[in-house]
Amino acid sequence: MNSARPRRPTIRDVAEAAGVSRGTVSRVLQGGHWVSPEASRAVNAAIKKTGYRVNPHARSLATKRTNSVGFLLTERLELLFEDPNFAELMGGVARALAEIDVSLVVLMAGTAAEQRRASDYIQQGHVDGVLLVSWHNSGMDLVGQLHTAGVPLISCGVPLGYERKIGWVAADDREGGRIATAHLVALGRRRIATITGPQDTAGARQRLEGYREELGDTVDEALIERGDYSEASGARAMRALLDRAPDLDAVFAANDRMAAGALTELRAAGRRVPEHVAVVGFDDAPVARRTDPELTTLRQPFDRITSEMVRLLMQVIDGAPPATITLPTELVVRGSA
Repeated sequence: MNSARPRRPTIRDVAEAAGVSRGTVSRVLQGGHWVSPEASRAVNAAIKKTGYRVNPHARSLATKRTNSVGFLLTERLELLFEDPNFAELMGGVARALAEIDVSLVVLMAGTAAEQRRASDYIQQGHVDGVLLVSWHNSGMDLVGQLHTAGVPLISCGVPLGYERKIGWVAADDREGGRIATAHLVALGRRRIATITGPQDTAGARQRLEGYREELGDTVDEALIERGDYSEASGARAMRALLDRAPDLDAVFAANDRMAAGALTELRAAGRRVPEHVAVVGFDDAPVARRTDPELTTLRQPFDRITSEMVRLLMQVIDGAPPATITLPTELVVRGSA
């Protein structure tokens, strides 16, 4: 019995099956530059017919690429498991990269030591580019180092201080804040409070701006309370708002976790939702469908955000200038408002 393994198909086999040169096959495999549509179709059909697979190690040596991308989270590790948005973003990025056969490397950088290690790892060339997730002032030095080093970067959300220097994909947070507030106004609510996210992030700032823009001259500063996106901070902020403004009749929370905390505190205070106080969140996270009543919220298009982040990063890796994309949010009306 012949136990030898079948010979692995080569570029020569693909070229013969497609009726083109080996150089044409190589150009198709490297992105299709200077190849006619007819030749590209013939090569791709031949790849399927022969069962040819790219040798990733050989391609890495030829292109000086690692064929991997970093997912850089400038948050403490616990938040990766506490906040479902980060898990959703990671899953979406992983799916988008899998479609183009690129590996994902998760890099935590929530402390100074982690940021130093992440910077060294990235600048040593272990990844071809980086997707930035989360944006606080504590991560600005790290991003500055990577930008100065010429590392291809795309941010999830507007990167404060680097808006015109690196590419980004973001939901339209300002318009989302305006839509949420306008919905509460349309319900006849007149004492509309807001629980903001951390103001060293662009998304939280812009959601607050949308709230202010919709209310205009009627904004009452006593109805604005800051949170940190956690459920506990939403409860604390709701208590403070009720103490200062017991006549409030609506709340826009800058994310669903804080809105869930606000609901808990309203219930403890004997306020019925939405009869006494209407509540709107932001994100359409899983918690929005677990609250009682279920949350009215602004849905972020996470699948689209992650696919566009990957697409823009691969373009930057290939030498294109950074680009930016803003995507619309969608009001999802449920029982809380």
